[in-house]
Amino acid sequence: MNAGNGDGRPSVAASLAHRVPDLGALELLLAVARLGSLGGAARELGITQPAASSRIRSMERQLGLALVDRSPRGSRLTDAGALVTDWARRVVEAAEAFDAGTQALRDRRDSRLRVAASMTIAEYLLPGWLIALRAHRPDTAVSLLAGNSAMVAERLLAGEADLGFVEGLTVPAGLDSVVIAHDRLIVVTAPAHPWARRRRPLDAAELASTPLILREKGSGTRQVLDAALGGLARPLIELSSTTAVKASAVSGAGPAVLSELAVGDELSLRRLVTIPVEGMALHRDLRAVWPTGHRPAGPARDLLSLTRSGTG
Repeated sequence: MNAGNGDGRPSVAASLAHRVPDLGALELLLAVARLGSLGGAARELGITQPAASSRIRSMERQLGLALVDRSPRGSRLTDAGALVTDWARRVVEAAEAFDAGTQALRDRRDSRLRVAASMTIAEYLLPGWLIALRAHRPDTAVSLLAGNSAMVAERLLAGEADLGFVEGLTVPAGLDSVVIAHDRLIVVTAPAHPWARRRRPLDAAELASTPLILREKGSGTRQVLDAALGGLARPLIELSSTTAVKASAVSGAGPAVLSELAVGDELSLRRLVTIPVEGMALHRDLRAVWPTGHRPAGPARDLLSLTRSGTG
């Protein structure tokens, strides 16, 4: 006995899926009506004739109606079958409209990708990833918002970005994440700085008490350094980009702590030198992030896949 609505009618929500044939069966019935042949309908839909016969019989049992008369001369619809076919046509047309609508939504989603990334990732990793993505999705327009890790979280939670990348110690609230790479922070100075002539490593206390060229509060680099040292001296200079911090250090303004990713060229050209530090670890994870429960899809999913495959 069907569940009811209290007025003797069966509950549509509870049983409609069990009482209405699936789209494949309805498409088969429409093909039989159009071609007048079960075998022809089977060929058109790419199935065997026995499979088509079985599907028609199953639909007839489900509806409790005879739909098709079969004979050596072909197959024709019964009177009930003709009515069901007319209704089936409307269902299939509605399904086609549904499919076209959802495809349009996917096309609109796939036409653009909004990425928010903290500065080190934006400057030194994302360019290679985006070049690789363009080979997969040449028609996707990509926009990049670069800032600190706090800004990335704000943009994602406000719906202003589809995928983010951060380099702090923790994942901001409201976001899911996956580690995509690892990084190490190093202390660097210009070659003329007194630290460049040291014969022993810095210790954590000396580094913590020294005014440094630093990124602004909210940056992943600043978070990692502050946590490792248990606090920092008042900044010598506070800047909003990795490139600006690096340029200041190269100019001789003072020591800085930067990602290894950012200073490879400067170290090889001796524009900067590494200052060893003992008694502390400055390692960090680089993460892709997105709003909790909304796993990346379309171009965002493809970009995430490229970052995890090591492309770039």
